[in-house]
Amino acid sequence: MNTVVAPDWREAWTAALDDLELDVAAVEAMLLDERRIAETPPSNVWRPPTELGALPLELRPRADEILTRQLAAAEEIARRLTANRQQMAMTSRIETGEAVKRPVYLDCAM
Repeated sequence: MNTVVAPDWREAWTAALDDLELDVAAVEAMLLDERRIAETPPSNVWRPPTELGALPLELRPRADEILTRQLAAAEEIARRLTANRQQMAMTSRIETGEAVKRPVYLDCAM
């Protein structure tokens, strides 16, 4: 009879943190290369693993560092979204020199 040995608790948490760290590294890389953001949307969204139990105490510093990076990336994304909205509002006010296209009505009853 073959028995499946469950992965070690620390190994499972380490693997989960590896996946999470790769995800935040991908976001950081996209923030550094603006053209890449438009051309390559993220393909695999990180999903938290289930049934891991409590985080091993020795992995807490790494988890905290990943969280700090995630928060910094989220803040940068929010800043860029705000700047993008402001730029769109500004460019919508720029006159291009073209004639303003307005509907013209001719009252033929007169």
